[in-house]
Amino acid sequence: MTLNHHRVGAGEPLVLVHGVGSRWQVWEPIIGTLAESFEVIAVDLPGFGGSAPLPRTTVDTLTDALADFLAAQGIQRPHLAGNSMGGLITLNLAARGPARSVTAFSPIGFWDKAGRIWCQQSLGRSRGLLGPLGPVMPKILGTAAGRTVFLTLVFGKAWAVDPQIAIDTANGAQVPGFQPALDSFADARLPDLAALADLPVTIAWGNRDILLTYLTQSRRAKAALPGATHVTLRGSGHTPFYDDPAACAQAILDTAG
Repeated sequence: MTLNHHRVGAGEPLVLVHGVGSRWQVWEPIIGTLAESFEVIAVDLPGFGGSAPLPRTTVDTLTDALADFLAAQGIQRPHLAGNSMGGLITLNLAARGPARSVTAFSPIGFWDKAGRIWCQQSLGRSRGLLGPLGPVMPKILGTAAGRTVFLTLVFGKAWAVDPQIAIDTANGAQVPGFQPALDSFADARLPDLAALADLPVTIAWGNRDILLTYLTQSRRAKAALPGATHVTLRGSGHTPFYDDPAACAQAILDTAG
């Protein structure tokens, strides 16, 4: 399995895994800091960014594809960090054994049925709206008001995001892997969490996350993983790396350290 990826730095390997509709560049605000301590491998999952799609895309097949990629690259026992769908993928990989630590930012899987449906429908509606508006989206997202309206599901401070980052984020909903991965959330399951008992694990959640709601789902994560470190990222949303890059990088450094 070949995946498009960005590799930089030296040290123990640290693999960064994006969420649905995203790509490796979502980690750019913190890659420089992380590369001072680790060999950082930020990947595009199949069907996202520059990686070709799978014949069948689900959270489980994406997890398998990432595991195959790491094996082919000779990356053994990496530190893992993931966001949203990537958060569950990293928890699943870590439960299989070949990991040094895992840091999950707003991972899927700690929802109830209503929370899962809200996530799927919210992202699905956004994709349906962004498609017809495609030609005018650069102009809309060039304004702070436009970014706030369309990207508050993703960012806690959407108005402050660079317009090109906003456009790239909106375009992520149109890639081949988006809809089948989103559909597969209905069958996505947490791993046997007992398998993570002896591993350094951090769950980080932005308190402005309205996609995977902070108040309810971070509380479920604490109950399910009482031995993990749980971090609240104040002022951050579902994808927090542009909201508070320093705190996001520190969460990974503290876990991996």
